[in-house]
Amino acid sequence: MSRRLRLWLVLAGGAGLAVLLVAACLELPRFGGDHHPYGDRAVGASLARHTANTVASVNFDQRAFDTLGELSILFAAVVGCVVLLRQTRDEHRARPEPADVCAPVRRYALTVLPVALLIGLYVIAHGQLSPGGGFQGGVVAATSLHLLYLGADYRALERVRPLGLYEVGDALAASAYTVLGLAGLLGGTAFLANTLLPYGTFNTLSSGGTVPLLNAAVGMEVACAVVVLIAHFLDQAVEIEEGKEK
Repeated sequence: MSRRLRLWLVLAGGAGLAVLLVAACLELPRFGGDHHPYGDRAVGASLARHTANTVASVNFDQRAFDTLGELSILFAAVVGCVVLLRQTRDEHRARPEPADVCAPVRRYALTVLPVALLIGLYVIAHGQLSPGGGFQGGVVAATSLHLLYLGADYRALERVRPLGLYEVGDALAASAYTVLGLAGLLGGTAFLANTLLPYGTFNTLSSGGTVPLLNAAVGMEVACAVVVLIAHFLDQAVEIEEGKEK
């Protein structure tokens, strides 16, 4: 395929997308109006299934299959990074020497670490009740562990970050999301249908049916994936060096 033909294909596709975008925008509700068909249906479905956070209801109930796609994208991205950043034959590991950390940084990092980890777990656990959820809480929990790298040294981080366990946790969490979806099929309903568990009392941790379970699976997957991802980038920056070990 010539460069000119590729350019014409890009222009034709872009023009088609522009036409569709303009057509869709012309059908949008009036700005500032109170008629929002999708929003009204989403809120109604959320309340009917006792999920206080409508966004969580959309992510893990009404459009849970879309969230499975997002989860799979993150999982595939981490696997790709692990493959690309693996140690090659012409590289070796050089154990980093402990670095001096100034006292204020050490105190702040080690004080904030448990607080940040607790906040991350709290955001995951309350995803069906308040803003946040598995994606946000998983990132907070994963990055909080790396305050140990700032407050102590790289070896201390490695002791609380056994990569094998986090890789297994990542795979198990992604699988758990799919298994919950298949459980709906075995129960005689649809894939990822929120019909397996009672909806519970509104605005409590046990409310929302399967929403808290799917949210927890996402939180675990995101947390483990971010830890694995950062670990391989840090290995490249701190430990892995070019040239064979002498």
